[in-house]
Amino acid sequence: MSRSCWQVTLVASGEFRLRFAYGKNGRLRWLSHLEVIHSLERSIRRAGLDYAITQGFSPHMKSAYGPALPVGTAGENEYLDLWLTRYTGVEDALAALKASTPADLAPFKARYVADKEPSLTAAITIARYVVDVFGKESSAQDVRAALDGAVTAGTLSVEHKGKTKVFDLARCLPEEVRVEDREDGCSVRLAVRMGPEGSLRPELLVREALRTASLQSTVSRTTRTDTLVEIEEGVWARPV
Repeated sequence: MSRSCWQVTLVASGEFRLRFAYGKNGRLRWLSHLEVIHSLERSIRRAGLDYAITQGFSPHMKSAYGPALPVGTAGENEYLDLWLTRYTGVEDALAALKASTPADLAPFKARYVADKEPSLTAAITIARYVVDVFGKESSAQDVRAALDGAVTAGTLSVEHKGKTKVFDLARCLPEEVRVEDREDGCSVRLAVRMGPEGSLRPELLVREALRTASLQSTVSRTTRTDTLVEIEEGVWARPV
């Protein structure tokens, strides 16, 4: 990257905002969001990157993450913003962090972003998922029919910590749900809209559809394959 290009990313405080894409896979999908943050912070320190420190009573590494992944849910395109005090070439920074991070959590792409760009949690409003289903009645045809019935109902009520939340499925699901056969069951592919009020966990919708249809099958794995920025209605892009 030329000097004229990276100067644009320099913020008033003399810092550089570097965005990494990383995954959360294998056994590490069982990490909580806080555990992911702590693990990546240790990796950043091991990588020797010149990270900035926040101001205030409790100074800490200046970084920000995309929407949290539930424990047990894998992620293929997750994002981290890290503020540096010294410009480092993108490839050099990426190689250093990758070498110091467990393979199932390692970054695979990076770019500098302007500090005026919205935060990851504000910018990311769409997530794509794959929910794997297996069991005696887990053909794509059976599961597709069950999901059609659940979506036609219009809403999904979810109880969490003693509170009931009702999701409007027409708003939560911005595109048609797809179901594909697999050797040992089927895969449900769907996009979910996210916002300040929270987002629908796709496996809960699939489980409710299976229960309502009395199918002898269950969810075996959930993967968030993408977290996306909505450029305009129906046009989505990755943050990196």
